[in-house]
Amino acid sequence: MASYTTLSHSSVWRRRDWLLRVGASLCATPALAQSGGAATLPAAQSLPDELARALQNKQPLIVMVSLDGCIFCRQARQSHLSPMHRAGTAIVQVDMRNNQPVLDFAGKLTTHDQLTRQWKVSITPTLLFFGPGGKEVAERMEGAYLPDFYGPYLEDRLAQGRKAL
Repeated sequence: MASYTTLSHSSVWRRRDWLLRVGASLCATPALAQSGGAATLPAAQSLPDELARALQNKQPLIVMVSLDGCIFCRQARQSHLSPMHRAGTAIVQVDMRNNQPVLDFAGKLTTHDQLTRQWKVSITPTLLFFGPGGKEVAERMEGAYLPDFYGPYLEDRLAQGRKAL
């Protein structure tokens, strides 16, 4: 007990903040279990391979640039992108500020963060639509859209991408 009183004021607040986060995540777990799990997308690992699979199905490859903790990214994944992925649409995720390795379209090893910088993405979520040669084939979707309009905008970009193929 005596050791607790020797903690600095900021340590107490950090501990309290951590406990609140753990509690909130535990409270959220039953809701996730009821909804079939967290809305996730596969992390990009080899863009040439992922693009080849998309093009075999006459679809552009959709790359979602996300940021850990971005509520708008989570909402886009949950409401539109994860269901589309489960239905067979080629979608992968690249995480801004993440050093996970990935092969770029040229087959060169890089990181997720380096790709986002190379693509000049500064807003999350951003959706990019890639076709042959790793070229963008539709206008990017940058930032959050009103939930009622996200789906129609996404369908419009997919139609642009299919037409460009």
